[in-house]
Amino acid sequence: MKRLFLLEDDLSLINGLSFAVKKQGYEIVIARTTLEADMLWADGKYDLVILDVSLPDGSGFDFCKKIRQSSKVPIMFLTAADDETDIIMGLDIGGDDYMTKPFKLAVFLSRINALLRRSENFSTAVTELNSGGISIRLLKGEVYKRGELVELTASEYKLLCLFMENPDQILSPEQILGRLWDCNESYIDNNSLTVYIRRLRTKIEDNPGEPKRIVTVRGMGYKWNTMD
Repeated sequence: MKRLFLLEDDLSLINGLSFAVKKQGYEIVIARTTLEADMLWADGKYDLVILDVSLPDGSGFDFCKKIRQSSKVPIMFLTAADDETDIIMGLDIGGDDYMTKPFKLAVFLSRINALLRRSENFSTAVTELNSGGISIRLLKGEVYKRGELVELTASEYKLLCLFMENPDQILSPEQILGRLWDCNESYIDNNSLTVYIRRLRTKIEDNPGEPKRIVTVRGMGYKWNTMD
């Protein structure tokens, strides 16, 4: 049985989400404050984490950062804030998805099912990717360039993994956004993706101004180039 962890202070929402996920056959553990969440997180293992952003004693963003110090468990944010800056920050610090309130329960269930499937596929996949002097150690979430550790944000890491898992394949912006974040394109749009691409290039390319690995295919998208 999959075990979900929910950090949320809205009792009516807790009741609705709990009922829905239990009907799906999942177990759910609930915390209403970050203090309670710290204790419950330390005592258990979970397959998916769902975090409210605004809490009585802190922020879901801060709790996400704590989780990412020791775990790659999928994380979804739930929040009433739909500001693009908040959404990008949530994804950058390690979130895998971001839903704004109010939302349809069926969409919520589809999102968590997708995150759980993706996590299962990841656990049975290869443990290391190598191409063009770049190495990704998937189990540790580490990236190396010619043997030297490269510090990436969570979103940059997921983007690099997507490219290296699909070498020499053109990926449209829509494909990238949909496969990485499952977010509404009005929030994480092509302009935001361009920023992520530029930041990633500065960290892995020898000459970011003339990229050799993450190349732009005009009018179509981007691809990971394995040819020098």
